[in-house]
Amino acid sequence: MSASAPQQVSIPENTHAANLLAIAKDYWTLTKPEVNFLVLASTFTGFYIAKQGSTHYGLLLHTLLGTVLVASGTATLNQFIERHGDAQMRRTAYRPLPSGRLAPWKALVFGIAISVIGTAELFFRVNALASFLAAATLLSYLLLYTPLKRKTAICTFLGAFPGAMPPLIGWAAVRGNVAPEAWLLFAIVFLWQFPHFLAIAWLYREDYQRAGLRMLPAADVTGKFTAYEIVVLTVGLIGITLLPVLLRLEGMLYLVAAIVAGILFLKESSRMISHRSKETSRRLLHASVMYLPVLFAMMIFDRLQWK
Repeated sequence: MSASAPQQVSIPENTHAANLLAIAKDYWTLTKPEVNFLVLASTFTGFYIAKQGSTHYGLLLHTLLGTVLVASGTATLNQFIERHGDAQMRRTAYRPLPSGRLAPWKALVFGIAISVIGTAELFFRVNALASFLAAATLLSYLLLYTPLKRKTAICTFLGAFPGAMPPLIGWAAVRGNVAPEAWLLFAIVFLWQFPHFLAIAWLYREDYQRAGLRMLPAADVTGKFTAYEIVVLTVGLIGITLLPVLLRLEGMLYLVAAIVAGILFLKESSRMISHRSKETSRRLLHASVMYLPVLFAMMIFDRLQWK
């Protein structure tokens, strides 16, 4: 009796599709899309405020595409660098790299590739200044902010500089410069980051300590200093958001929106002084995520009323 030929086991096509979808989802997760939403909102605001006359939609598309690619590359490379620390934190342990779903070298190649493509997109389709600002953002975030997270709580201050660059990129895309109005947008995003990231740092402080990340002052065991820091910087943020009206860059509609949004944001910030719990820090985090897009949307909407 002759030996029968080995049978090939066929894998259903829906299994292949599910695997491809899972891999695509992991790469998508590496780019931190929730952060990119705020990056795009800030870049678009800088672009729109800078424009004179009708919108150049082609230029806008290339600006947003290049910026989000560089931002995605930065997020991916950051997760590559911090993959061992992420494995020690509950909120990040299931990310593609610490969980082992993606090999580190794949994330490295992916991060470098989309960063280079994004920088080139800005350089060749927008202008050299926008490309330079995006590249400077990436390098300062990865080479300055990321390593300092293990050394000093000042990393939050230093990390706010690359974090506030998107509106400058949007402005530079249109004007080819960074005028004082652009720096005003930069200042708004710069100050906004402190209540936002300090809320995250307090909410996940045990995780950060476990991973050896110094996101909060070591001496501030009770969080009282951090709470007052949040409130003071929120007040400073509200003050900065009123400057566009004083400089006659925005009108009364924006002024009312900025005051109302600022009061509500300050209310959530102030809760941290009397009650520093996960609930209050989570509420502040959610408020911060809503605050910036609303502020920028009203800034743009107010200008639409001028036409």
